[in-house]
Amino acid sequence: MTFNKNWLFGGLFAISVVATPVFAAVSSSEAARLGNELTPFGSPKKGNAAGTIPAWTGGITKPPAGYKGSGQHHINPFPDDQVLFTIDARNVDQYGKFLSDGVKALLDTYPTTFNVPVYESRRTHSVPAFVEKNTRENATSAEVVGQGEGLDGAYGGYPFPILHGNNEQKAWQVIWNHLTRWRGISITRRSSEVAVQQNGDYSLVTSQQEAFFNFYNPEGSEKDLENIIFYYLSFTQSPPRLAGGAILVHETLNQIVNPRNGWGYNAGQRRVRRAPNLGYDSPIAAADNLRTADDTDVFNGALDRYNWRYEGMREMYIPYNNYEIGEKGLPYSEVLGVSHVNPDLTRWELHRVHVVEATLKKGERHIYAKRRFYVDEDSWNTVMVDQYDGRGELWRVTVGLPKNYYELPGTWTVLDIYHDLQARRYHVLGLDTEEPQTRVFTDDVPNKRYFSPAALRRRSVR
Repeated sequence: MTFNKNWLFGGLFAISVVATPVFAAVSSSEAARLGNELTPFGSPKKGNAAGTIPAWTGGITKPPAGYKGSGQHHINPFPDDQVLFTIDARNVDQYGKFLSDGVKALLDTYPTTFNVPVYESRRTHSVPAFVEKNTRENATSAEVVGQGEGLDGAYGGYPFPILHGNNEQKAWQVIWNHLTRWRGISITRRSSEVAVQQNGDYSLVTSQQEAFFNFYNPEGSEKDLENIIFYYLSFTQSPPRLAGGAILVHETLNQIVNPRNGWGYNAGQRRVRRAPNLGYDSPIAAADNLRTADDTDVFNGALDRYNWRYEGMREMYIPYNNYEIGEKGLPYSEVLGVSHVNPDLTRWELHRVHVVEATLKKGERHIYAKRRFYVDEDSWNTVMVDQYDGRGELWRVTVGLPKNYYELPGTWTVLDIYHDLQARRYHVLGLDTEEPQTRVFTDDVPNKRYFSPAALRRRSVR
């Protein structure tokens, strides 16, 4: 599988001219470190000095015995691993330097029920050979456009495996690595989301989702990109009051020059309409307003409303290799606790993360005045976000539970969890253990008309 990147520079030239300045990529000699002392995706191969973070030795590259193919719920490749120790409200001070403020707040808010079970650290992330190849090429060509608004010179791999420039530029690069991270080519899944109330009550909202990650389109032609990172379709199937509704998104590489395109289908009116507010802090109704539009996928969308600063790398306990909470047949009632998901089903490990802080620009509007992102050094998944209100108080804590989808291979979250510390409620996105299948990945490249507003109207039925 190969990608033709040469067309990309011409295809996005107009964007880079309009939204200057751009910042130079790294040299060929720097890029040569990838696959040597650095992993193919830019993290140090070596573990830490204490030996508590291991060296990267290739990650998981094939499924374990018994796994039959994409769509099957995943078999835990580490069934014999045991909890090394558990962090709770009683010993949090002992491990505080390795915890985010958000995790410490969860331990403080729910002292008798929330805890962090810590396991052996395993660096399982891996990617296909063509993603490695394109990442090496991107390292010497990728550029952030303007003030973080867009991306140029990258395709089919991580844009910035080697961070460079000042703290602001590095911050943009980390976030763009998250936005364009490897998650396969095409995906279909049926899953549910829930908003859990203070008393533990919840109602499932179930939908069928389809996505084509155009940034990893193996055909690699200009007509296939057209400034689109991915196409996304979601059809709501239950509850009855929401069934038949649908949404279509074209996610753009530069949302200032060409904002995200979104459309919604209203089953009652049988009409497709533009959804111009599907971004930033627009509330998501299915999440009972516990998730904003740009909270989805832990973070997505334009960077322009914030000032960004890279704070370096830290060793932290983060969710990792969360296979147990995604096992087939696990009842949602066992996953969903009154105030948070069942911690006994989660797995946390010590890993290095990139820390990025975003503060709202003067004159801009967003319900979050400050956000702090914790991004896995290997997979570039943002696994935790601390989000602050206008008074500077920690308000919401987002936690993603990742694992290696070894059929790709590649790392992505199993569940995304959004905690509101002030309302003492939470929202969970991605429940599918009661479904016959989990995510189905393919290498199919659909015709772009499949993700058109006209197709949305034809395919949406109540």
